[in-house]
Amino acid sequence: MSALISIIPIVLLFVLMLGFKMAGHKSALITLIVTVLLALFVAPGMDMIPDRLAQAGTGSLVWWSVVEGVLKAVFPILIIILMAIYSYNILVESKQIEVIKSQFTSFTDDKGVLVLMLVWGFGGLLEGMAGFGTAVAIPAAILIGLGFKPLFSALVALIGNTVATGFGAVGVPVTTLCNEVAPGGAASADAICETSAFAVIQLSPLFILLPFIILMITDRRAWVKNILLALWVGVISVAVQYVCARYLGAETPAIIGSVAAIVAIVVYEKLFGKKKERQGGTRYGMGETFRAWSVYLFILIFILVSGALCPPVNQFLKSHLVSAVELPVIESTFRFGWISNAGLMLFLGATIGGMIQGLSLGGLMRVLARTVVNLRKTVITIISLISLASVMNYCGMISAIAAGLVALTGPLYPIFAPLVGAIGTFVTGSDTSSNILFAKLQANVAGQLGMTGDGTFFGVNGSESNWLVAANTTGATGGKMISPQSIAIATASCDMQGRDGEIMLKAIPYAIIYIILGGLMVYFGI
Repeated sequence: MSALISIIPIVLLFVLMLGFKMAGHKSALITLIVTVLLALFVAPGMDMIPDRLAQAGTGSLVWWSVVEGVLKAVFPILIIILMAIYSYNILVESKQIEVIKSQFTSFTDDKGVLVLMLVWGFGGLLEGMAGFGTAVAIPAAILIGLGFKPLFSALVALIGNTVATGFGAVGVPVTTLCNEVAPGGAASADAICETSAFAVIQLSPLFILLPFIILMITDRRAWVKNILLALWVGVISVAVQYVCARYLGAETPAIIGSVAAIVAIVVYEKLFGKKKERQGGTRYGMGETFRAWSVYLFILIFILVSGALCPPVNQFLKSHLVSAVELPVIESTFRFGWISNAGLMLFLGATIGGMIQGLSLGGLMRVLARTVVNLRKTVITIISLISLASVMNYCGMISAIAAGLVALTGPLYPIFAPLVGAIGTFVTGSDTSSNILFAKLQANVAGQLGMTGDGTFFGVNGSESNWLVAANTTGATGGKMISPQSIAIATASCDMQGRDGEIMLKAIPYAIIYIILGGLMVYFGI
């Protein structure tokens, strides 16, 4: 009964967005209000939370949960979304987007190759470096600039931003997953490498299937070419990501794997692409190319220098100018690094690039102001959804859902293990948050099922418990595709605010296939 009541917010969100076709910000706000009322007056999951939290009283618990949700929504998620859209708007204002569009279209006449390069290659690289919506916002916005329809651009960006999210933001999701189940909260390098490799194995069929789906959505007639290109890019992507995951850990698979995918697409186009002859086509020199790409170039530089790839700088930034807000009732401390967050790196890179492109600082600030105003509905959506997730977490509702699923499935639970991760991402919008919520659950279920030793999984030896724990991030990457927060980012990027339900309806079939395939990989790998 607790699980059935606890799932009401998730069902309500679907009904409002899909059934009533209500705008995302209205659906999210109404669902948040209903969730708060359920927590206050029904309290379906209170028996699932520690006594020390229950003793604080439901009212205080809900209030501080909402406070944490607002803080998490603004710092850094909304800041990163805002800066990602700001970076694109600078290109529009300076008209350098026309140069980028021209260069992309001159690279290939094949729309499928072009779209795959943007959402799978470039998008995966953005996810690996920054995460938090940049890999949806920027590729979708560029596709719009290239003349693709908004709904199409949003859909392919969401489909493309899936497998890479497990290793997004320089590996934070998988690293967090391993730390959550490790003794003392600090996982060994071997455990991180093993779990990372297991996640890649479980996702391996999707490395081929998703590029094929993206190509087929773009051009259904070229199915032979789509199969060959998807196989070529997918096999290279999964091979490179597995090697990185197994021997380097969680930080590099998405970054290096996406670079490998970009190289694979370029090689394919050079060998097999059929380019039309162009009469009087514009050729751009190094200086013009540098100016056009300066926004993204400087964003890339700042993210790489400030990230885990440059440890001394990363440690300095993380240890200076960090604000901490104590949240007493939920026994949590919210921390935000003012100089270490990806939003600042996006802002600095975009602003410097914009000045190189000829815009004044005042002009850039006007672009930023317009961006903030245009994203007002997205602000409501994101704050409502993160707050909703926080209330469901601290009031035991998410744990009740997961416990109900475990009781229902029994020995068949491994098939449904990715679904638990997907539910976490659907509610929270974050692979990392899903791993925080359910990592211990997956490890505990592994113990209940007797998965306490070592085993062989598709020819790879390792811990049975780590195999099931990895299933959480496998499913979480699929839930990302239909997460209302990801869809809110897509609608903002494609100027489709209020049409969240339409996008979700298009994405749901692909997400279902994704999660089912992940579940089968987990089950038959045991």
